[in-house]
Amino acid sequence: MNNLLQHLSTGWWRLPSGILLVTLLAFAGCARQPVAPPPHPNEVRAKIARLMPADIPDRNGWAADIQTAFSTLAIPPSDENLCAVLAVTVQESTFQAAPPVPGLAKIARQEIQRRADRLHVPRFLVNAALRLESPDGKTYEQRLARVRTEKELSEIFDDFLGLVPLGRQLFGMLNPVRTGGPMQVSIAFAEARASDYPYAYEGSIRDEVFSRRGGMYFGIAHLLDYPANYSRPLYRFADFNAGWYASRNAAFQKALSLASGIDLALDGDLIIHGSRKAGATELAARSLGKRLRMSDAAIREALEQGDRFEFEETRLYERVFDLAQHIDGQPLPREALPGITLQSPKITRNLTTAWFAKRVDERHQRCMVRASQL
Repeated sequence: MNNLLQHLSTGWWRLPSGILLVTLLAFAGCARQPVAPPPHPNEVRAKIARLMPADIPDRNGWAADIQTAFSTLAIPPSDENLCAVLAVTVQESTFQAAPPVPGLAKIARQEIQRRADRLHVPRFLVNAALRLESPDGKTYEQRLARVRTEKELSEIFDDFLGLVPLGRQLFGMLNPVRTGGPMQVSIAFAEARASDYPYAYEGSIRDEVFSRRGGMYFGIAHLLDYPANYSRPLYRFADFNAGWYASRNAAFQKALSLASGIDLALDGDLIIHGSRKAGATELAARSLGKRLRMSDAAIREALEQGDRFEFEETRLYERVFDLAQHIDGQPLPREALPGITLQSPKITRNLTTAWFAKRVDERHQRCMVRASQL
């Protein structure tokens, strides 16, 4: 019950199944309050269209796709949630399903070669494959030289992998496109969520990410379809950029650093994913093993839950904050902006997750002002 009351304070909280919190509170014996019926889909679409920037073409079409995503995912279409989606979309693409990327042809060619070198694919093999003729009569190299959007680049690779002998085995890992669509959502995330996608489609989920409806659906799911105990949407925006619970985990790392006396990067990564090797965060936690009364195996088991809400319910999480508070003398925040420098072939400036989150948060606040005036 105490946990439920804590969740209620954020205004961003919802169960993974989409059941509204008020239902659980009533079931638990709390005072029953009249529950307003959900707004009609047409009302939600009209509000979205009014909240969007004035110069966006086909505002009603965007509003319909956004409302469908909210309805399918059972996310309440509150002003806070709607403005969050709009703020991220403006930041990432200014409402373009396939936004152009300046200098993408050069960026893509360099990234393909970088990946080939890392995977020990001979350069002559990559160059020879790119000189082959593609289905439209032009070579892949010619098409690559004219590419402007990630959608076009992804389509080149789809053709390439399907037609070039051994293409998938040799070049499947060379595709530099890992995010896409109007919210720049991870394609891997979308592929993992394909089973609940509400639209019939031909082709692949990757193709759907580059459509307006698919990009918005998976982007909204990544932004809002998980419970979090954050006091401000700022931290959810950081998670959108850095991964679910990165802001919570960064706060945990800060507490762990204080408790152990070991400097840690506040990046939100609690383990080295794909490896049993202990990283800096795990080693710092192990140094407190006796004080935590936890074995190395138990610490590892807890840290492996770092990408889930349940990590907050582990002994490791609570004991580390208890130890840190004892040293510091006051409660420590359970949320912090991750200290991550953004790494992408498309990024030419020194940008960070904190920069991204603050930019989106500023847009969100302006949207909330507009919403209060409707």
